[in-house]
Amino acid sequence: MSEVNDGGNGGAGRDIVLLGRSASFARVRELIDRLKDLDTPVFISGESGTGKEVIAQAIHFRGARAGGRFVAVNGGAIPDNLLESELFGYAKGAFTGALRDKPGLIEEAGGGTFFLDEVGDLGFPLQAKLLRVLQEREIRRIGETRTRPVDVRFISATNKDLEREVSSGRFREDLYYRLRIVTIDVPPLRERPDDLELLLHHFIARYGEKIGRPRVYFTPRVMETLLAYAWPGNVRELQNEVQRCLILCGNEGIVRVEHLSPRLNPGRSPGPAPESFNFFEAKADFVRRFLGQALRRHENNKARTAEEIGLSRQALFKLLKKHRITAPGAAEGNSPGAD
Repeated sequence: MSEVNDGGNGGAGRDIVLLGRSASFARVRELIDRLKDLDTPVFISGESGTGKEVIAQAIHFRGARAGGRFVAVNGGAIPDNLLESELFGYAKGAFTGALRDKPGLIEEAGGGTFFLDEVGDLGFPLQAKLLRVLQEREIRRIGETRTRPVDVRFISATNKDLEREVSSGRFREDLYYRLRIVTIDVPPLRERPDDLELLLHHFIARYGEKIGRPRVYFTPRVMETLLAYAWPGNVRELQNEVQRCLILCGNEGIVRVEHLSPRLNPGRSPGPAPESFNFFEAKADFVRRFLGQALRRHENNKARTAEEIGLSRQALFKLLKKHRITAPGAAEGNSPGAD
């Protein structure tokens, strides 16, 4: 799962990419399809970096409100005294510096979707005001006495345990139930091993194209390291790591272990010693790993694989047969058949 953010309306340009073939992510996609055309408040829970805002965008841009604006605010990034005026707006003269009437971001999302990330960080006064928006569908700007109706789809998210926040008295119970009418739990990347390689190749292709290196190769050792890592920062960390590697590998276009960040390669070493110090065995091991990676990249399509790595189909078939590779990652078996 990946990408995009926005305050403006992108229309057809908002092609949200939701990558994942795991069962846990299939449930997320199913919920998005069920909710996208409804106005029910949605709560998205998940660790930092799992793509909660992307899920909110998918609900908006694939649903009935796609013609309206998608307005996103991080409630944990703005102090409460400033956040109130940002969310609800203010009247001219309401405080020093209020030189004109200004609508709040909730109003600006009228006809569309308002997404409040890190809702668990809001103070009690703002929680009360937010509850009124959800209950009465209206807001009151700072310095005004009249209320204004608002027509917004409300989506919120947090990486906090809101039940614990309610139990400890830091979060209003009535607001908690208003927000959590429907909850989407986004699984962390470590629980989606089937999706990791898919996301990895997506980011390699995407960012390689952006920086003018459409053909960048990750050595087998690097791929093994990336696939074995737990990714505590989830999809965002993976995304950042790929960008870093593509930049550091330079024009050579080959990402090696030394290009990995210190978290993935703490010793900054060139990686483990080869399994064999026999040159021909080490070379064969590299070829097996390289071909396995290339085949996985193209979902076992041998014609596309041969074209990308610069071999003819016949030469690729010869190597696959020689190294007894029948499927991505397999090292033994019968000779491969045609596509």
